[in-house]
Amino acid sequence: MAMDAPQKTAAKLVGVVVVMGALAWASVPFYDWFCRVTGFGGVTGVALTDSDTVLEETITVRFDGSKERDMPWEFKPVVREMEIKIGETGLAFYEAYNPTDRPIAGQASYNVTPYSAGAFFEKIACFCFEEQVLEPGERVQMPVTFFVDPEIVDDRDGKFVHTITLSYTFYEIDLPEGYAALESGENTGAVTNMN
Repeated sequence: MAMDAPQKTAAKLVGVVVVMGALAWASVPFYDWFCRVTGFGGVTGVALTDSDTVLEETITVRFDGSKERDMPWEFKPVVREMEIKIGETGLAFYEAYNPTDRPIAGQASYNVTPYSAGAFFEKIACFCFEEQVLEPGERVQMPVTFFVDPEIVDDRDGKFVHTITLSYTFYEIDLPEGYAALESGENTGAVTNMN
């Protein structure tokens, strides 16, 4: 049985909506992958080990810390900048403090400027790879281990970069399941063991 014109149009429109929805759903992970591979938008790389090559040329790395507007923590870099050799492994610390009377979970997003340096800034270990939970009144120093890939000196744009800024922004997230259950039990006065 053949479709008439309105049915064909409706079927085409449904097909377009399905395809557009699939493309929208796939665009976020694809864009994230693209940024990580190319360093586009200041996204850094992730390295498993230190660089094999250390050059005599140095580069200045600046550190910046901020918070989402409603995040109650205090958050800042311990040292504002350091000069390291290109390829040398650097270690920097950020400090976070929870001044409230409740545990708070946070997650950091990050970027590097100038954006052209993102593909050459390699993080080996970083607190931003996982969520952080600070107890009431807890103060911690969180490390980030990194190096600047020596290939930056041969890159058309990268070779003109003399200062890189690594920025983190912390935002509040839901407490992990175990913490949420503890909070719920404390707030209701629930007794977990009746023996």
